Amino acid sequence: MSDVDLIVVGAGPTGRALASRSGVAGLRVILVDPNPDDAWTATYGMYADDAPSWLDASVVASRSATFTVFTPHRRVVDRGYLVLDPEPFRQSLSLENVEVIAERAGVVSATTVTLRDGTVLTARHVVDARGTAAVADESLPRQTAFGVFSAPAEPDETVLMDWRAAGISALDPASFSYRINTARGRLSQETCLAGRPPIPISELERRVRLRQASTPQAPAGSAGAAATEVVDFPMRVRVRPWRGDGPLRFGAAGGLMNPATGYSVAHSLHAVDVIVAALTADQDPATALWPRSARAVYLLRLIGLAVLLALTPAQLVTFFDAFFALSIRRQRAYLSARDDVWGLLRSMWAVFVRCPTRLKSAVVTASVRGAVDLVRAA
Repeated sequence: MSDVDLIVVGAGPTGRALASRSGVAGLRVILVDPNPDDAWTATYGMYADDAPSWLDASVVASRSATFTVFTPHRRVVDRGYLVLDPEPFRQSLSLENVEVIAERAGVVSATTVTLRDGTVLTARHVVDARGTAAVADESLPRQTAFGVFSAPAEPDETVLMDWRAAGISALDPASFSYRINTARGRLSQETCLAGRPPIPISELERRVRLRQASTPQAPAGSAGAAATEVVDFPMRVRVRPWRGDGPLRFGAAGGLMNPATGYSVAHSLHAVDVIVAALTADQDPATALWPRSARAVYLLRLIGLAVLLALTPAQLVTFFDAFFALSIRRQRAYLSARDDVWGLLRSMWAVFVRCPTRLKSAVVTASVRGAVDLVRAA
């Protein structure tokens, strides 16, 4: 049997964090990635109470005690939000105790990784953390976004969802503005939460300019002349992440993205220590990561994604207005907790009872269809 405990394929935030924390725990780890030293430039935001305890505070680029949503009226939510400085975040995940192999992986199994040059690496466990950005399955709903960086402007509040602006919120599919302070400046991003097909990047770029012209809180300027950021990824994986006899898929590719929001980094960072603890105790990491409660929560959130895909732009705004009227505890049960089945169901019910009658009918219809699709795909 191999004396290597773990091979991690993929050196993005999820893979590097897992390799780093496993090395710190005394496990023998190999990290495989063709470009392990590439700088990180993507924007990583998360709710402050979702950040793992081991996250280095010095990698936080901005932090706010509250965030704001416009659904369409202004609502301040008393929950903290933080944005990481991506490159310091990468460097904080030390690989001092990890063997790094700068090669591209070919065939990956549960215990072996065959490199493109034919070299075969063996370990007790293999984790595939290569992400989902390259997945081109058009049948899967995707989240797309186009953002523009600018100098900080007033007001500089953290705005997670702004459904206002005539000519934008009424368009179908719908999009919203996401505005936060980052290490690169103020990011104003137009986001298609989930679409099948999603809103094209070119259309989101056009909407950024429309919103800049119609929303006082959005920084003015030419989208084409500023530094920009593009987001495009599937909102779910095709297979159940706990099934199969291949490597353990981890991160967004392993079902750790909330399929109703697109948030995955904080979920994955928290799950890192679940895997490390299982490996240290010589237990199956997949079983530790996916107990029955976590599987049920994942499937219920897929139904939530089906609801979002079925709603009209006006219904989406009303739906989120009902959601953000919930207590922080109820919001967190839906957005963050991975294995709180009853908490999630209570949150879903609390949103439902706040919806007007016609929206309730649409939610019920979409939920039933989503549940039927899940049964058929089982």
